[in-house]
Amino acid sequence: MVRKLAALAASLTVMASSAAPAAAEPVTFLPGSAGAGDPYYPLQGNGGYDVGHYDLRLRFDPDDHEVDATTTITATAVQNLSRFNLDFSGPPISGVLVDGARAAYRRDGQELVITPPKGLRSGSTFTVAVSYAGTPKAVSDATGHQGWIKTKDGAFVASQPDGARSWFPSNDTPADKATFSFRVSAPEDLTVLANGERTGTDGADDDGYKTVRWEMGQPMAPYLATVAIGHFVVSEGTVGGMPNVTAYDPSLADKSKDLHDFTAKAVAWEIGLFGPYPFSSTGGIADGNGSVTALETQGRPVYSGGPTDNSEIVHELAHQWFGDSVGVRSWRDIWLNEGFATYAEWLYQEQHGGPSAKEIFDRHYRRTGHFWNLKTGDPGQEHMFDEHAVYLRGAMTVHALRTKIGDRVFFPLLKTWAQENRHGTATTADFIGLAEKLSGQNLRPFFDAWLYQAKKPRL
Repeated sequence: MVRKLAALAASLTVMASSAAPAAAEPVTFLPGSAGAGDPYYPLQGNGGYDVGHYDLRLRFDPDDHEVDATTTITATAVQNLSRFNLDFSGPPISGVLVDGARAAYRRDGQELVITPPKGLRSGSTFTVAVSYAGTPKAVSDATGHQGWIKTKDGAFVASQPDGARSWFPSNDTPADKATFSFRVSAPEDLTVLANGERTGTDGADDDGYKTVRWEMGQPMAPYLATVAIGHFVVSEGTVGGMPNVTAYDPSLADKSKDLHDFTAKAVAWEIGLFGPYPFSSTGGIADGNGSVTALETQGRPVYSGGPTDNSEIVHELAHQWFGDSVGVRSWRDIWLNEGFATYAEWLYQEQHGGPSAKEIFDRHYRRTGHFWNLKTGDPGQEHMFDEHAVYLRGAMTVHALRTKIGDRVFFPLLKTWAQENRHGTATTADFIGLAEKLSGQNLRPFFDAWLYQAKKPRL
């Protein structure tokens, strides 16, 4: 009898334990950070998620330069999110949806703070749709005007480094790339251009508006996204088997009439130098009055006021490899963009009857004074587009490296850098590591002298 009671007790214990499993630990949801931690733009970008795709839909009214828009973002949570931020300083918002449900939101400077109806689990994919209407305004800081640029008959966009937030909500950091879809409606007498390839045009509606669709299928940083709306002379062709689409405002014909043909010539030359073109189309857009500099908007650079000369076209197209496909992770490393694009200008001159890259280097090396007063590899936010410290001395660093490791290593290095980091982001340390690997040399002292000392390096 005792044995039977003991067995029964053991059986009941097993049943009780199986019927009442231990309670699962509660899931903790926390806010995503309000910035990505860039040393120059600490509030730019946001934490807690990674964007996979942007769907931008906007209707443009040229009479009052207003847009009526909805941006839908598909993203993946990288932590358990109770709320998250987007960068947006654009027009008034009419509503925010997260996974189709209304979400609470508030604006705090450039931050759009969104609280979904329930927490978002780490690893889950979610959508956020932000609807807004009004007149976008360019962002102004020490580097100038960026973002949505108004023109007499429309607008164009040039957002480096902090202007994407002027016209669409985004995770506006160069470290978070995504694919893009554009669906832009405008009066049928206006032309609409954007990044990537045109995928369709809808006929005019009852109000006389047509809708044009464009797709950028390769990852793109938000600051490189563009649309251009207005009256344009458009040329279409091919280079290297891919579409070449260029356009210019008729008032810029004198400066832009050769844009199409020279774009094709420059891209073909750069493919030979840097390796396969990283995107599925190319081209260029000339618009505006020159109040903004040219920008390497992905796949189709914009030239404010028209290109100044062929060197500028070579420069912006070289950025398709150095700056767009291989992007910087931090704005501190901007020399990786501008130094290489400027050196592409020198190489083009060297190979097309102009002075050699060495002659150009020697001319600048003889300069004295303030030319050497900033650090090329860390110029500071106010000087990140300094012509001397970043562009010219960046190109001089590239040429000095060429001299040190020799052409047999240098030119394969350019192609390897572009290929190994294709459609990604990289740092100066990454470049130094690759240069050392291919050359077999210790290059740390060299790069320290050229990038991180505010004085003239010894040759």
